[in-house]
Amino acid sequence: MPVLPARTLALFALAFLLAAGTALFARSWLKERAAQIESTASIARPAPPPRAVLVAHAAISRGQILKRSDFTWQTWPDGPIDPAYILSGTRSVESFAGSVAREPFAPGEPITLAKIVAPGDRGFLAAVLRPGMRAVSVPVTATSGISGFIFPGDRVDLLITQTVMPTGAAEQTAHKESETILHNIRVLAVDQRLAGKDGEAALAHTATLEVTAKQSEIIALASEMGRLSMSLRSLADAPAQKSTDSSAPTQNPTYTLDSEVNPLLPKPFIGKENQSATTITILRGNGQSEKAAVSQPPSRGV
Repeated sequence: MPVLPARTLALFALAFLLAAGTALFARSWLKERAAQIESTASIARPAPPPRAVLVAHAAISRGQILKRSDFTWQTWPDGPIDPAYILSGTRSVESFAGSVAREPFAPGEPITLAKIVAPGDRGFLAAVLRPGMRAVSVPVTATSGISGFIFPGDRVDLLITQTVMPTGAAEQTAHKESETILHNIRVLAVDQRLAGKDGEAALAHTATLEVTAKQSEIIALASEMGRLSMSLRSLADAPAQKSTDSSAPTQNPTYTLDSEVNPLLPKPFIGKENQSATTITILRGNGQSEKAAVSQPPSRGV
């Protein structure tokens, strides 16, 4: 057997060493690359979300109209869970806004459908009405309903705009008058959807108010006398200002006449400011004097 030259053996040995080194380097690089890919994937992979249950954010009383702020999601421990509880991902919190609590809830107590009633469901008004109160619906327009920004649970004042005919004045001219007839009325329901077609707001057509028996008569009559509108009250109003049943529409009636808006219009009431007021001539012996007629309330008509 021929003996290979030393130079050839050296070349074979060098080639073997290069091949072994390349294989070891490639194996190390592939291993390191696989570790990097696995580390990146573990960072990008989100952790499974914890289970959350819809609970009461604060104490909720029976008959309370629920708002978005009355609810919160609370993480629930692993293990069996009551099927009546509402889990995150099944329904949105907004879908419960406007509902009424059939029973009271303690802070942190899970919300269940058996203890709340949604608008339109049977028994909704019976659950939300306080003892001795009545529910009355009034028509709503884009202007009278404050462009759709009145929601269940808000408190409003009810106004009437009508035509009045002054009595006792020399000029029998019809005037416009706006008057607040009821104060601090609670809104029970509004037939308004949160979003209409193509994301546009859908204005309501009626609003249901909680009133006393006497106030329901006032609203029924006022709706025939003129146009009703509502003004939204602040949440900071004192509870003592809430409406109560009485023979009068309101304890502090306020009204505005068209002559107050436009000073060019004649004043319908009799007084020093109205120079065209009817006067009465009084004869005393050989002398006489003139006196303005006693003011009378204006007669209201449509």
